[in-house]
Amino acid sequence: MFVIIGCVVVIACVLGGYVMAHGNLSVLVQPAEYVIIVGSAIGGLIIASPPKILGLIIKGMIGMLSAKSYGKNDYLEALMLLSDIFTKIRKEGLVSIEADVDNPEASPIFSKYGNFLKNHHAVALVTDTLRTVMTTSISPHELEALLDNELEAHHEEAMIPARSVSNMADSLPGLGIVACVMGVVITMGYISEPPEILGAHIGAALVGTFTGVLLCYGFFGPMGKNLEVIANENKEYMSVFKVGLVAFVGGAAPQIAVEFARRVVPAVVKPSFLEVEEAIRKK
Repeated sequence: MFVIIGCVVVIACVLGGYVMAHGNLSVLVQPAEYVIIVGSAIGGLIIASPPKILGLIIKGMIGMLSAKSYGKNDYLEALMLLSDIFTKIRKEGLVSIEADVDNPEASPIFSKYGNFLKNHHAVALVTDTLRTVMTTSISPHELEALLDNELEAHHEEAMIPARSVSNMADSLPGLGIVACVMGVVITMGYISEPPEILGAHIGAALVGTFTGVLLCYGFFGPMGKNLEVIANENKEYMSVFKVGLVAFVGGAAPQIAVEFARRVVPAVVKPSFLEVEEAIRKK
């Protein structure tokens, strides 16, 4: 939603300022320039991206429109889930959560946390880790290394759309110059025409440079940054589960393991110790 609002603000400010300076909007309508710039940028993206990467880019761009940042309630829910899991294991043993891990949607524990269940990677991270702990004698430092590798691999994949869109954005000013030069080449064929005709062709050529720079710094550059922020926020959210699970497997009591997890929540949305304690007491 905010992406759309931002695009509207960019367009309104650029065109509004142009009109305020008594510019003629019809001059900016140059379909040929747009075909050269946008078409070349998309073509370059296709050249640089195998089909799998293109799928990730399309998925990321669509998801960006509806993505929301993780808030305090999301992190509090994650901490409460960890508390429930650790408490049940401590009271009834690891075997007691086998059914919960095998079918999270029907689990009395997992089903209470709807936002968590919507995050398929988070569900896989928690359930796969618990399965590993149940079926092996993995040590805490080995588990931490395993989870670090998984989070890093997932983060690298999540960063692909951001890097691809940013690379495309970097190419747009250059493609704008290409469109402008081609317009100048066309203009040279009208060099003997009156000034008003020659000026119209020169203006049309310069629209190419304008379009390339605007698309880069007003649209696709910020979109690439937005995708990067989304990927980083997902990694921060997953790190909460990693730290809590490693602490618990290392022998920490449930409440201490939850506190370990709370400490890695980003400061701007971190629930306080008392808020977590109060939520656990209510449970």
